[in-house]
Amino acid sequence: MSTAPARLRDKASWLVNQAATVAHRLAIDEFARSGARRYHYGILAAIDENGPSSQAALSRATGIDRSDVVAVINELADADYVERAPDPADGRRNLITLTDTGTRRLDHLEELVRDTQDVFLAPLKPAEREQLTRLLTRLVDHHHG
Repeated sequence: MSTAPARLRDKASWLVNQAATVAHRLAIDEFARSGARRYHYGILAAIDENGPSSQAALSRATGIDRSDVVAVINELADADYVERAPDPADGRRNLITLTDTGTRRLDHLEELVRDTQDVFLAPLKPAEREQLTRLLTRLVDHHHG
C-alpha cells in the first residue's frame, strides 16, 4: 500500500483517484505502443455506437473538450479512420462517420483496452470486477444525473 497518510487511504474518493491514475497511465502507455491516443478510442467508439455525429455531439458523448475533438478528428481523418461530410439537415456543420479502416482500428483498440483492463484489474476475481464496475457505474450515474 502507499505511504500516504491513513486519513487519505481510508477515503474512497482518494482511492478512486489513485486507481484512476494507474488505469490512465496503463491505457496511455498501451495506446502509445500502437500509435494511438485514448481520445481516438473514445471518438471511434462514440461514432460506432451513435452513428454519424457532429463534433459537438462527439464532445458531449465523450466528455472531450470541443477544441480537442477537432484535433482528434483531424488526426483520425488523416489516418482514414473517419470521414467528414456536410450534414444534410444543417449544411453549416459536418457529420463524422466511421470508415471501414476506422472500424478495424476500433476493433484493435478495443483489444488493447481489454488487455489493459486485465492488467489493471488483475488482483480482482471476475465477480469482484463486475461488482466494482456496478458500484462505479452507480456513483457516476448518480453524479451525472
